[in-house]
Amino acid sequence: METIWQNVYAARARSMSSSVIRELLKLTEQPDFISFAGGLPAPEVFPVDQVRAAAERVLTERGAQALQYSTTEGYRPLRELIASWMRDDPRHRLPVCGVDNILITSGSQQALDLIGRMFIDPGDRILVESPTYLGALQAWSAYGPQYVTVPSDDAGMVVDALEPALRAKPKFIYLVPNFNNPTGRTLSLERRRRLIEIASRHGVPIVEDDPYGQLRFEGEMLPSLLSLAAGRGPVNTAYHGNVIYLSSFSKILAPGFRLAWVCAEPEVVATLTRGKQGADLHTSTLSQTIACEVAKDGFIARHLEAIRRTYRERRNVMLAAMQQHFPASVRWNRPEGGMFLWCELAEGVDATERLRAAVPKKVAFVPGASFHPCGGGENTLRLNFSNAAPEQIREGIARLGEVLE
Repeated sequence: METIWQNVYAARARSMSSSVIRELLKLTEQPDFISFAGGLPAPEVFPVDQVRAAAERVLTERGAQALQYSTTEGYRPLRELIASWMRDDPRHRLPVCGVDNILITSGSQQALDLIGRMFIDPGDRILVESPTYLGALQAWSAYGPQYVTVPSDDAGMVVDALEPALRAKPKFIYLVPNFNNPTGRTLSLERRRRLIEIASRHGVPIVEDDPYGQLRFEGEMLPSLLSLAAGRGPVNTAYHGNVIYLSSFSKILAPGFRLAWVCAEPEVVATLTRGKQGADLHTSTLSQTIACEVAKDGFIARHLEAIRRTYRERRNVMLAAMQQHFPASVRWNRPEGGMFLWCELAEGVDATERLRAAVPKKVAFVPGASFHPCGGGENTLRLNFSNAAPEQIREGIARLGEVLE
């Protein structure tokens, strides 16, 4: 008898549906399409020569090790390098941070999935800002949580709205505090301190997702939530605090490595490690070894300067083109870093309908409703400025301006 596959899938698989927006965005793969929809870094800043040289050194000097199985926690020299960053980076300045605080994952998306796997039971409440990162919602929804939302404004999550939301007793608070995906907003210093104080008082942990924090190209550097929460536990050779911190090599080196890391209390790292053992045993040894070779001796800090220059230029080009071509009814922000900016259309205008109108003109964006887990945001949209060259940005925004009129 032929298998009826729909009767075999798990309930969580049957509840997953393909996004109408994703189907529309498949059309953007055409070569003459200008897409502001993806969250892609600029390929022009990928350090191809440095990666090629590092790969040759790794394979020549320790090729057998680089091609072998490794430990689930990650390649120890890479974990040691990251721990040193967490101690020395002015955004963190952790008094102590060691390898027991660091877990290497196959991209930040795996870190999010591991948090869902090891922390979320069906019916658990998760507190998120609205709008929030769609990838986190996709990672966690299969585990059956309920989302409790807190609004955000130009200064990030509205922390004054936390107290009533915490009455729902969420399992944890999740946010992207630096150059948020999708809005490009950054949580203010005052709100960071208030958030840490409230979360600590209620005993609710925070998941700080920070893939864009090193992409600041203007304005004042702000301390991480991780650093503000440090020292609230026993002081020894490892970080203790109320925050699980995630970051990635995807935006500072190249996404093809599929490398990210978690920094958290050793107990949390050990728990996530057990979940990772059942997922993929370990992250690619070859990717870790090559990335460590590239990143040593301060290369990342030097390379970030080129990335920031490129993204600053592209943001400025996009803002100037929007000023020239967008109707007066459209509002947008001016992010000080990252890869995205956020637009609000006139009340009652549906951004998804505008996307349908944009596709024939071969320009695309992401409508904002999908970033709101409890509904809303139909008149909002996200634009990515990092991936398109300046001349493409000018042409694409001109086309989009016609669609929005």
